[in-house]
Amino acid sequence: MLREQARKRLTKKAKKGFRGFPVATVAFYGPDNRRASKLTVGIVLAENQEAVELKQWFAEQGDVREDVQAAEEVLAYMDRFGVRSVAMVDRIIGCPHEEGIDYHGPTCPLCPYWAGRDRWSGERVH
Repeated sequence: MLREQARKRLTKKAKKGFRGFPVATVAFYGPDNRRASKLTVGIVLAENQEAVELKQWFAEQGDVREDVQAAEEVLAYMDRFGVRSVAMVDRIIGCPHEEGIDYHGPTCPLCPYWAGRDRWSGERVH
């Protein structure tokens, strides 16, 4: 029961909207638009600043959005910075691999779904 509350608490924090800084940005990435295998959280301490901290969680199997332990860890991470606002996307926004680190070239060879797609809408770009 307590573990399920962590996931709900994270979603609820995001729905509250802007309540001041620091802000946590939460994004999901996956090989396609159905399974999130990577979750990233960035901490922005003040307006007009870049994220000062960035942490990632991964799910080798299943979906990281359903991983209650990851939700608990994300909440603890945010608490360490005194996060007042959470900006969280409601969908998977791209490939979990990093260009120049995990692959070279314009598209990831492991995630063909994202080739030629707009990461925000998921629609094909012509």
